[in-house]
Amino acid sequence: MTAPRTSVLPPYTAQLRVYEPLAAYPEPDRARWQAYAAAHGPDTGGPGRPVTGAALAEQRAALAALAALTPRPLPDQEDGHAYVRLADGVTYICPWTTRLRGWLALQELRRTLPAHLVDTVLPSPLRAAAEAERARWQREHPDARPWIRASRWEVPLHWFLAFGEEDRHHLPAGEYGSAGDGERPEPAALFYLTPMVQARRRVARAYRALRTAVPTAEVPGSAAGAALAEGAEEIGRWLEEFHPRSLVELDYGGLVQLLGPRALAEEHSVGELADGLAALRAGDSAAAQRRYEALTVRWRRVLALRQAS
Repeated sequence: MTAPRTSVLPPYTAQLRVYEPLAAYPEPDRARWQAYAAAHGPDTGGPGRPVTGAALAEQRAALAALAALTPRPLPDQEDGHAYVRLADGVTYICPWTTRLRGWLALQELRRTLPAHLVDTVLPSPLRAAAEAERARWQREHPDARPWIRASRWEVPLHWFLAFGEEDRHHLPAGEYGSAGDGERPEPAALFYLTPMVQARRRVARAYRALRTAVPTAEVPGSAAGAALAEGAEEIGRWLEEFHPRSLVELDYGGLVQLLGPRALAEEHSVGELADGLAALRAGDSAAAQRRYEALTVRWRRVLALRQAS
C-alpha cells in the first residue's frame, strides 16, 4: 500500500478518475499492471478509504520535476504509475498518464492565460518542442485518453451528475492512518465512488432531462442549462470509452483544505443537483432553478479564493 509520510498537502485540485478492472487491459499492459499491483499493493484499505497517500506521491513527483535545475514542462516518458483499488476481490487500475495529462494541461494553459503569462511560465521553445512531441506521439497512439480529469479551485457541476449520495465518503482529518512525530496527520478526505454502469445511467438521465427543459428556456435557465447539458454530454462520451465494469471516482483532493471542516461535512452538492434534476423532471422549474443557482453561487465563492492573498 502506498502511504508516504510528507508535509506536502494536495494542491487545490479535484480529480475525476476511472479505474478499469485489470482484465480490461490488453497484453502486455495487463501483465505490467498485474506486476505493478503485486509489487505496490492497493492504495487504500478498502472501497470506503481514500487514495490520499498515492495522490500525495503524485504531487511530490510533480514538485520534484518543477524544482529541478532545468525545469521540465513534461516528463520524457510516461511514469508507469497508477492508482490501485481492490474491491470485491477485483483489482482496478487507474494509470496516472502524467505525460498525456501534461500535454492536455499545456493546451488548457494556452486557452486560459494571456500569451505573455504563458511565455513567462513556459518559454515558447519549450512549448513548441512539447507540442511537436505530442503530435508525433498521438499519431502513434490515436486512441489514447486519460483515465484522470483534473479541475483546479472547483468541482465542475457536470461532474456531480455521475454520482449519488449513497456513493459519498467523508473522512475528517486524521481519521484514517496515523502520522509520525513532527509530521502532519492525513488531511481530510471527501470522495465519491460508484460503478461505471450507475455513472453512465445517471449522466444519461440527466442529459435527457436537461435537453428536454432547455429548449423551452426553463430551468436551470436556458444558457446555464445548455452548458450543463453540454457538460453531461462531454462526460458521458468520456465514460463510454472505458470498460463497463470500471469504477468512477470523484475526489475533492486539496479542495477540502479550502472548504474547511464544517463546510466539508455539510458539502452535498451531488445530492442537491440530483434534487434539482428531480424537480426538473417533475415540472417544478422554480425549485430546480433555486437548486442550480445555490450550487453555482457556492462554487463561485470557492473559485474566488484563487484571487485571495
